[in-house]
Amino acid sequence: MAASPGDKQLYKIGEVCKVADVQPYVLRYWETEFPPLAPNKSGGGQRLYTQREIDVILRIKQLLYSEGFTIAGAKKKLEVEIAGGGVPAVAAAVAPVTSEAAPAPKASRGRKDASSKALVKVKKDLAAILEMLRD
Repeated sequence: MAASPGDKQLYKIGEVCKVADVQPYVLRYWETEFPPLAPNKSGGGQRLYTQREIDVILRIKQLLYSEGFTIAGAKKKLEVEIAGGGVPAVAAAVAPVTSEAAPAPKASRGRKDASSKALVKVKKDLAAILEMLRD
């Protein structure tokens, strides 16, 4: 899917789904929730995405899946980023795993804390199992 800067290459929904690693219904839903995501349609109704729209999709995915934003929070964050001069590049195709969690929106902080505690317990249990297997 590499194109030179002068090309105005368009990508079909299937190609974009492979790049973003999401299902087509997810992209169609995001189109209803995120106004900057509005692909053109071919004469036959096929969605055609530009590279800019793919960048927006990757940023939406990062906000929702990696950074833990809600749809509403991601929508606001994306609006601010676009108003500030475009969509920032996605930090990484796969976010690195760190011991620090991104701050959660206030409404879901309690649920996030419970999930974090559960994950810490699972990590400890897995480490214990690994030690038993090594012995």
